[in-house]
Amino acid sequence: MIRLFRVFVPTSVVALLVSEIILTFTCYVIAAFMVLDVEPTVFLFYGNGDNGADQTGGDWAGWARIAVVVACIMLGVYFHDLYTQFRIKSRILLFQQIGVVVGLAFLMQSLLFYLRLREMILPIWLMIYGSTLVIVFLPTWRIFYSIVVLRATGSERVLFLGTSPLVQEIAQQFFEHPETGFTVLGYVENLETGAELPGGAVLGPLSELQQIVNELKPERIVVGMSERRDRLPVNHLLEMRLSGIHIEDALTTYEATFARISTRELRPSQLVFSKELGPNQARVELQSIYSLTIALIGVVILSPVMLLVFLLVRLSSRGPALYRQRRVGKNDVPFTLYKFRSMFADAEAESGAVWAKKDDPRVTLVGKWLRRLRLDELPQLFNVLRGEMSIVGPRPERPEFVTELEKQIPYYRQRHCIKPGITGWAQVNHKYGDTLEDTIIKLEYDLYYIKNLAPALDAYIIFHTLKVMLLSRGSQ
Repeated sequence: MIRLFRVFVPTSVVALLVSEIILTFTCYVIAAFMVLDVEPTVFLFYGNGDNGADQTGGDWAGWARIAVVVACIMLGVYFHDLYTQFRIKSRILLFQQIGVVVGLAFLMQSLLFYLRLREMILPIWLMIYGSTLVIVFLPTWRIFYSIVVLRATGSERVLFLGTSPLVQEIAQQFFEHPETGFTVLGYVENLETGAELPGGAVLGPLSELQQIVNELKPERIVVGMSERRDRLPVNHLLEMRLSGIHIEDALTTYEATFARISTRELRPSQLVFSKELGPNQARVELQSIYSLTIALIGVVILSPVMLLVFLLVRLSSRGPALYRQRRVGKNDVPFTLYKFRSMFADAEAESGAVWAKKDDPRVTLVGKWLRRLRLDELPQLFNVLRGEMSIVGPRPERPEFVTELEKQIPYYRQRHCIKPGITGWAQVNHKYGDTLEDTIIKLEYDLYYIKNLAPALDAYIIFHTLKVMLLSRGSQ
């Protein structure tokens, strides 16, 4: 795996992205040689004003115009989750999705033309021929890549020592997603040999570890034993480590695989002695600076939108347009969070504080759309300006919920060591949840974010949040 933006990304996914960028760019270059009347190399490197642009120096080089189209197509592919849902379920659906993506690129070209940015658009016939090539070759390449390239490049052979639930979840993920680059050899544990478990089978007892390693030659051993005392073969593992086999704790593998820190087998000592867990103070201070800057720019640009939403809420149902609610902030200090009201007035008068649920009857018709597009969160930009929140961070919870959750979930209080955020790592990776299990999963994402807090990760989360907003995901 490769670490980008403080997130582990499978090498095969990065290679696919790079290859598809090159392939898409090449399709339009080939189209330039097919349809242009002028010398294609002149167009590619200097431009020629063939689309009505200013020929005295305002014309973009052809390669730059192609790059704009390629960027639109790659964004479309990303928005269709074709880099996360790697496995091809239907080839027909894949061709349809690429067709939709190319259609969006045509719409972007039309928008640039309407905005009089004609020096940025491609000649119409070059766009048509190039896009046709993309629709044919891009999905064809992806099918070939998934069938042939992934198998040809091979993957890292992994042996699991122990059969804890954590290890089984990792093995299942590796088995279902070969693009991660790992092949599960099986488990070594004092259970019945041959017993089938998620992702593989039990290969033998702990006493046969050395023999199994000699036969299967794993490149990585993941240790995930529920009980290690007097059972962990330390000396054998040390010899294997010195022989070149990578030995890794299951918690470390889990974090890299799922981008969250599992709390099920996490021991307090691991947090105390971890070099990376505490938020880096320099990064926290830097985050405050760019959060304030983004919030200020956002308030200025989005003021007309907020005014429109204010009027819609005010006119669609009785009650104030702005909703105030107490939330728990950094270091357990409560603050007043601002939102546009999306529920009927006095929605909790009888029930008290309760989590929102799917198809919640308390939500107004306008409120459903506000939540779907995340527009009800816009007033929280003022919370950022007041220094109570950041743009990115764990979502703040209500004091009534926090009191109960701290009793039921270990390490829940630790999420309050940084400012809460308008969006966060948990929000872009997990659905809106109203169960204890959902809360635990979100806490694991929050702990990962706290450990890896950095401007690069914040930029990735903000970009991904735009995708979630545009596709109306996770709202409730």
